[in-house]
Amino acid sequence: MVLHMATDPVASSASKQSRLLRPQAAADQPGFARWLPGLRILRQYQPEWLKHDVVAGLVLATMLVPVGIAYAVASGLPGIYGLYATIIPLLAYALAGPSRILVLGPDSSLAAIILAVVLPLSGSDPLRAIALASAMAIVSGAVCLGAGLIRLGFVTELLSKPIRYGYMNGIALTVLLSQVPKFLGFSVESHGPLRDLWSITDGVFNGRVNWTAFLIGAGALATIFALKRSKVVPGLLVAVAGATAIVGVFGLSKSAGVSVLGPLPQGLPSFEIPWINVADFTEVLSGGLAVALISFADTSVLSRAYAARTRAYVDPNQELVGLGAANLAAGLFQGFPISSSSSRTPVAEAAGAKTQLTGVVGALVVALLIVAAPNLLKNLPTSALAAVVIASAIGLIEVQDLIRIYKMQRWEFWLSMLCFAGVAVFGAIPGIALAVIIAVIEFLWDGWRPHSAILGRADGVSGYHDISRHPRARLIPGLVLFRWDAPLFFANAELFQARVIEAAENSPTPVHWVVVTAEPVTSVDVTAADVLSELEKTLKEAGIKLSFAELKDPVKDKLKRFGLFTQFGEQSFYPTIGAAVRAYLMSHPVDWVDWEDKHPSAP
Repeated sequence: MVLHMATDPVASSASKQSRLLRPQAAADQPGFARWLPGLRILRQYQPEWLKHDVVAGLVLATMLVPVGIAYAVASGLPGIYGLYATIIPLLAYALAGPSRILVLGPDSSLAAIILAVVLPLSGSDPLRAIALASAMAIVSGAVCLGAGLIRLGFVTELLSKPIRYGYMNGIALTVLLSQVPKFLGFSVESHGPLRDLWSITDGVFNGRVNWTAFLIGAGALATIFALKRSKVVPGLLVAVAGATAIVGVFGLSKSAGVSVLGPLPQGLPSFEIPWINVADFTEVLSGGLAVALISFADTSVLSRAYAARTRAYVDPNQELVGLGAANLAAGLFQGFPISSSSSRTPVAEAAGAKTQLTGVVGALVVALLIVAAPNLLKNLPTSALAAVVIASAIGLIEVQDLIRIYKMQRWEFWLSMLCFAGVAVFGAIPGIALAVIIAVIEFLWDGWRPHSAILGRADGVSGYHDISRHPRARLIPGLVLFRWDAPLFFANAELFQARVIEAAENSPTPVHWVVVTAEPVTSVDVTAADVLSELEKTLKEAGIKLSFAELKDPVKDKLKRFGLFTQFGEQSFYPTIGAAVRAYLMSHPVDWVDWEDKHPSAP
């Protein structure tokens, strides 16, 4: 006998949606496997995905090579290390990364930071340069990995959108200025964005421009932009291949002095611990921390965007672990700091990528190129590489949303401009440090000088409201309803006390009670608790009782631990404002009739 069990279609649909949005949590996985999502995907891998992943990997590889080389050169490193920083991180992320189609590798947003550390410390020694860059990758990887393991995936939320726009626009400008000399066919010593601008201007007016190199770079840039929206023709590949072919066929590296990449060293990346001087440690550490912050901010935003599109939940802490593992692997295998790519990931998606195997296939194809055809790109002109980086840097610039922010809230727009100026004037790393400091100040300012209000009763409107917004609201004689719109902590406790006392002193009638309507108060620290204790004593000496309404239970628990429940008495805490008002009116007969008491429908 076969039993047919009825199923609830709504419950089934809800269960299916839950699995789509939030698959089996990492914490539910046994042992070390919880931190290796790639192994879980491998166990669930479906045969029909394979052809899609292989094709997408082959398509992706056509972008990985020129982009990896271009960003390595933009970072002050030999081009081959850009391929090393492509191969190993993709393999590491395939194991530890939670996103199925996210592509990691060298990125233009990090080039300015790497260059700022590598250029002044390396002394033009390529081996020393890669050691410094690899050390930065290890620092960044360790920071991201540690933050992920202790579940600090929320940290990037501390940077507001205007601040992110400001430093990314500043980095875009820095990258652009660093590539313009190569785009024009000459070189300058980089000393920061403003000095670079002066050196570029001087080079142009002194006739140092190689017009052949410039025309090749301009043609490559125009091709990239012309084919940017095409999902069929890879514009970047066309631009790079075309520039390489032109230089090779016409021998422009010799006849016109066009600078080219040259043959790549033949060989795969090997395990190597980067040794740096003790004197360089501070710069490498600060650069690695800056890289960690930017790379995770970019990666988390891109990862969340694709998670929403594919309806697949991505744990931000696991994303940190995956990014950290990829950077550590890059640093230990002759690579440099990497991040997610907003240009290569869409290529993988459009090509039909299903899982992380796409990145693995792409990495293997790049490795095969290094071994089997190291001379394939020897005629690739550096002006075309500069065009690749410039196109990517232009993509980092945000203008439209800043205009919206300017119209909505101008102080946040100017905050963004301040961060932009910090990066543009002082360079990438000091500018990012300034952005972080501004973010902390912005966060503290909202809590340091928060809004507060005196509440009154407005006829015809339920509840109690800010009298500055409702000028006709009536105050209950002898009662001050004071609302504080922030947590109570060390930075604003004294201001809280001053405003409560000021509200009592400015009351039109002698005050008997002050009730703090505390629903917005989400926390109280020790300093604020001591101030509350002092305030209660001060008001008590003046014959005023201090009470609270709508205080949240976790905050009550803190006040109990601090001993304030005992000092104030439990009868000083009311569940609602209405309960506090009724208690006051029962103990203090005053001339007060509420509009609801006069309403015909009132009980």
